[in-house]
Amino acid sequence: MEPMDIVGKSKEDASLPKATMTKIIKEMLPPDVRVARDAQDLLIECCVEFINLVSSESNEVCNREDKRTIAPEHVLKALEVLGFSEYIEEVYAAYEQHKLETMQDTLKAGKWSNVAEMSEEEALAEQQRMFAEARARMNGGAVAPKQQPEGDQSLGS
Repeated sequence: MEPMDIVGKSKEDASLPKATMTKIIKEMLPPDVRVARDAQDLLIECCVEFINLVSSESNEVCNREDKRTIAPEHVLKALEVLGFSEYIEEVYAAYEQHKLETMQDTLKAGKWSNVAEMSEEEALAEQQRMFAEARARMNGGAVAPKQQPEGDQSLGS
């Protein structure tokens, strides 16, 4: 019988992508240093175990605060509890960088591209339209068509 993890999956089910981990390992070392396959596998297992440890402790911190969702603050507290305080500042900086990059990617993808082009009145009208659309869907009614700006009514005139 295989050893089971908290979630009920065997330890063999929890792993990290070998290609990605190999790339990270190679980037951290000088170019003339080679790493044996067994050493790479061991490093990957250590990373998985570390993630399990931090996740478990983060969950404990979260439970002590009567929360149901692990937040970044819980992870930082878990690192402190586990004795990794010297890494908290660097981890927090990486988290802030991740948030910044994620926001930039969202903006580049165009999700928020038309927001800057809307006036406050247009944004309010669009918000009201979307609320009405959501209410109609919830109530099983028809969805109101999107209204065209006043100067752009090509069908009616």
